Order: sequence, then structure tokens, then C-alpha cells
Amino acid sequence: MTAPRRMSWPEGVRLAFSWLSVLPVRGPEEVDRPGAARAITLAPLVGAALGVLAAGVAWTLTELGASTPLAALLTVGALAMGTRGMHLDGLADTADGLGSYGPPERARAIMKGGDVGPFGVAAIVFAVGAQAFAFATLIGEQCWLAVGLAVALGRVAVVLACHGIPAAAGTGFGALVAGTQSRLAGAAWALAALTAAVFAVPGLPWQGPMSALAALTAALLLVRHCARRFEGLSGDVLGAATEVAVAVAAIGFSLATP
Repeated sequence: MTAPRRMSWPEGVRLAFSWLSVLPVRGPEEVDRPGAARAITLAPLVGAALGVLAAGVAWTLTELGASTPLAALLTVGALAMGTRGMHLDGLADTADGLGSYGPPERARAIMKGGDVGPFGVAAIVFAVGAQAFAFATLIGEQCWLAVGLAVALGRVAVVLACHGIPAAAGTGFGALVAGTQSRLAGAAWALAALTAAVFAVPGLPWQGPMSALAALTAALLLVRHCARRFEGLSGDVLGAATEVAVAVAAIGFSLATP
């Protein structure tokens, strides 16, 4: 009996982009846990590409004469379209699940429902608003690296979240990726992000890394809390962690601008 073929790194890149972006990239027809692990390890590359998209959209809009608030809001909208809105959907589902009073099974059932409850709506409004206001400040100061890095940090959080936490019962994507990441992979991406953050806020080399660290910490605290509440990790929780990390990083970077 022949062993299953191991997914190559280029295939892992394609799978990561097919999962985490709207780009018409075809991944492998069948994906096992080792292949999923490779794709999640490469998720920050998708974050970097989306970060370039965000900074490019923001710069283009300002060059066309758009106000900084409008440019920021449209940038957040472009990110939502670039990811099929799945991270915002995950945030909404997670908020609805956390807002329920039932046992973990009931909370997971609420998250799987097709509708969005009041907690979910409030979470989306808050996340979009926080990111838009923070991006507006960064765009006004032309901190393009900070805009892009905030987006990339959301995907670094995904790598960290997929270490050491089992999947919640009845989750498809969660069962595929939960617990697949090594401590080394998470540490390497976190170090790379913290290093890049040194240059995110001109004149304040310490503020960027502190903001990046706060973003990753906030995302992991959310993941840990959700894992206790839902008895494991799910794709919705990963989406929520992504949006929280982006918002906290953008806010932290913007607080340090002149």
C-alpha cells in the first residue's frame, strides 16, 4: 500500500490563498491534516498580500482625492470583499455563540445557524468601525506599512491559534486545522511581525512592536476563552481572532501617530 503523497510547499501556498482570499486560485482536490497544516503555516503570506492590497487601495483613493475617512472605510470594505467576508462572518457567529446562555452544544448550534443575531451585528459594526477609524488616522499620516502590517497580523494570529487547542465537536474546518501548528512556526511568524513593526510607526520604534504584541495577545485570549466556552476551536473562532487582531493592531499603530 503506497503512502499518501505529501503536499508540496507551492501547493500549500495555493491552498492558503484559495482558503483565505477571493483570488481564483485552485488548491488540491483533496486536503488532509498535513496539507491543511502546511496551508495554515503559510497563512501570513496571504495576510501580507491582503495588506499590500489594503495599503494600495488606501493610497489610490487618497491620490484620487478621497477623504481619509472615506478611503479608510472603503479599504475595510475591500478587505471584506477580498476574503469573501468570511472573517467578519466568523466574528458575528462567535459573538452570537458567546452571547448565548446554553451549554457548549447549544452555543455551537447557534454559531452554525444561518442568521446573525444582535451580538453578531454589534460585533461587526464595532470591528468595522474600529478598523476604519484607526485606518483613517494611519492613512492621514501616510503610514502605509502600518496599514498593511495590521492586516497581516490577523493571519499570524491564525497560526498561533492553531497550536495546542483541539477542535470543537462537529466542526469541519476546525477539525482539519486545530492543533496542526508547531510552537516554532508560531514563534517565527510572530518574531517576523514584531520585527517589521519596528518600522510601522515613524519615530517610535517601540510603539509598533508593542501594538503588534497587544494584537496577538488579544487574539489569543479570545481564542482561549472561546475554546473553553465552545469546548474547542472552530473556523468561526479563527475568523474572529483575525478581525480582533487587525483591529487592535490598527488602533495601537494609530495611537502613536503625531
